[in-house]
Amino acid sequence: MTSRLASFHGPSTPTASPVSYKPQNSPASPSRQTESTIHRKTRTLLQEIRSAAETWDDLVLVDGVKAIKELIDTRTDLENALRLVPDRKPRQALVTPKLDTMDACIVRLEATLLKLQKQFLKMNKAIDMLEIVLQDAYKTKGWEWVQSEPLWMTWPLEKFVTEIPSLLPAYHRSLDLHNQLVNRLRSHTIKFEESRQILDKWIEQPWLQEDGWDNRWEDICDVEVEKW
Repeated sequence: MTSRLASFHGPSTPTASPVSYKPQNSPASPSRQTESTIHRKTRTLLQEIRSAAETWDDLVLVDGVKAIKELIDTRTDLENALRLVPDRKPRQALVTPKLDTMDACIVRLEATLLKLQKQFLKMNKAIDMLEIVLQDAYKTKGWEWVQSEPLWMTWPLEKFVTEIPSLLPAYHRSLDLHNQLVNRLRSHTIKFEESRQILDKWIEQPWLQEDGWDNRWEDICDVEVEKW
């Protein structure tokens, strides 16, 4: 038994060490190894377009909605108050303040339209600048690089520059629609039901449902643009 117990305390037989495995990272494309001015300018301009789209939504869904709701509520209050006036004869002291509030709401909506136009022009300018980036890249890198080399992940510069203008028609149509809706709201004799329909359409922004920034480009940039 002593000899058997002793065998448990003897030196163990050395075994070969397991081979350590280090996964090999796939080499990054040359354009992704070091960011250049082209990368930085492209990302910055795409972010400017996103910022304009976000400001657009804030203007529509906050400023515009608030003004339209106040306009509808004021007209409803006036209509209800006039029903209580004997012989339905308007009284200046009752009507004038309400009309002033309605007119102020229209002025705020007009200001919102101007701000929307400003955001649309910002998008246009950023897209124009992207085309300049493409032209400069063509001069320094050549057409093969511009057309085929992934800028970050899979999209080359040319694809960004040729695809992003598809945003503009949707925002242009949306701007036209908002102008039409405000024009319909100008009349103080508009019916409550029609006003509510206009508000719903204003919020819906149908032209941006499929082609707005959030519904396509945010996902694309999240995947295709590093440091997004």
